[in-house]
Amino acid sequence: MNPPRSVWLARFAWLCVLFTLALIFVGGMVTSKQAGMAVPDWPLSYGSINPAGWWQIENVRLEHGHRLIASTLGLLIIGLTIWTWRTESRRWVRWLAIAALLGVSVQGVLGGLRVTERSLSLAVFHGCLAQAVLAGLVVLATALSPRRDVSGRERAGLTRLASLAIVVVYAQLVVGAIMRHFKAGLIIPDFPTSFGGWIPPLDTFPVIIHFTHRIGALVVLGTIFALTVAAVRTTRGEGRLLRPACLLLGLVLLQVMLGASVIWLAKAPVPTTFHVVNGALILATAAALRTRLALAANGIGSHRARFANGPESSVAEGAA
Repeated sequence: MNPPRSVWLARFAWLCVLFTLALIFVGGMVTSKQAGMAVPDWPLSYGSINPAGWWQIENVRLEHGHRLIASTLGLLIIGLTIWTWRTESRRWVRWLAIAALLGVSVQGVLGGLRVTERSLSLAVFHGCLAQAVLAGLVVLATALSPRRDVSGRERAGLTRLASLAIVVVYAQLVVGAIMRHFKAGLIIPDFPTSFGGWIPPLDTFPVIIHFTHRIGALVVLGTIFALTVAAVRTTRGEGRLLRPACLLLGLVLLQVMLGASVIWLAKAPVPTTFHVVNGALILATAAALRTRLALAANGIGSHRARFANGPESSVAEGAA
């Protein structure tokens, strides 16, 4: 039997999330390879929608490929927004789809202006907005997904920790974007020490922003560790809440190792880009957990999921 339409909508939303992660990865490679200006015009590429021979030159392939993926994602989110408005009754979910569409549109314009204006500041905003769009899409996809095993028990402390995790992770991503675009990634060349000690001389902006990123990593690690411990204590093994909390801790530990490899391998493009993408995954997972907590506490999960298997399943759920 074919899944109900609401299930397909959720799957389509998660497909948009995957495309966004792919776009962040390719965008990270563009920055790692310093290919951001390989195509000097916008919205066209060398005066054409699809210039001949673009695949043959690595930096042009990266930059133009980044634009093609971004255009595909834009079309997907247009479809997601229309589908959501036609089938979803919850107003906040429908407006979240509109916000995602606006975010992707602004993101495209920022990317183009970064090229035409040759602005590093716009490059930073472009990278940070990509993370926010990803988080918004994850919240939307989570809200559209069927809920069958999430109870309505309130977990105020866990919810506050999840909210704090989103804030500190996003702040860390912003600091990382500033450090990355202002080429401060190797200004402190050793790790875990800094110029052979634990606190470097904070006399230049590159050193300050780099060391702030390292301190931020400790703050993120401590917050996620506290969140995971709280999840283990309060969710009573409820998988849809416990799994993302444990995944968060694993992703943060991986992020620390990737960050160290960036230093040890002198910003090799692949581990550097995976460091960026893994940071996006951390933010996405925190957003998904926070959304599930909100849906569980308020009992506002997808009403369509309750009727996915017919009225009988809804009656049985109510009786339980």
